[in-house]
Amino acid sequence: MNPNTSLQVLLLLLLSCCPACGPGSAAFTPGLGEIMSLQQMRHGKLWFAGQARNWELAAYETDELEEGFADAMHFHPEHKSSPQPLTQAIPTFTASPLQAVRAAIRQQNDADFAQAFAALTAGCNGCHIATTFAFNVVVRPQVNTFANQDFAAPKK
Repeated sequence: MNPNTSLQVLLLLLLSCCPACGPGSAAFTPGLGEIMSLQQMRHGKLWFAGQARNWELAAYETDELEEGFADAMHFHPEHKSSPQPLTQAIPTFTASPLQAVRAAIRQQNDADFAQAFAALTAGCNGCHIATTFAFNVVVRPQVNTFANQDFAAPKK
């Protein structure tokens, strides 16, 4: 038996022994609440990165927000009693504000960033209203709860 075949057989044996990895196993699907809790964290980190003028971190958190929205639409295209599918609601309320956030970050413009962040926050709340989650109101963070992260841009 050649080494590649042996390795493939070993890998198949290992995968079949792992219930979470083997064929026919149910994959973990994150709940919408878990995804949105991470979105809340990213939203806050985006604000603090922008306030610290750490544009690289702000761009990263914007990427993470977009990925989180994509995950929400992928795993929960429709949700509970929402009259509008999330695949429609999320882009309707977040696409334009996220573009404005990206533009402000590229221009490193504090005033534009604050305005775009406010529009993003309003977009989140608009989406919540449209999907019957109006009880969940997002606001600009007032206090940095990330004591274990320095938001200042690294010195070059």
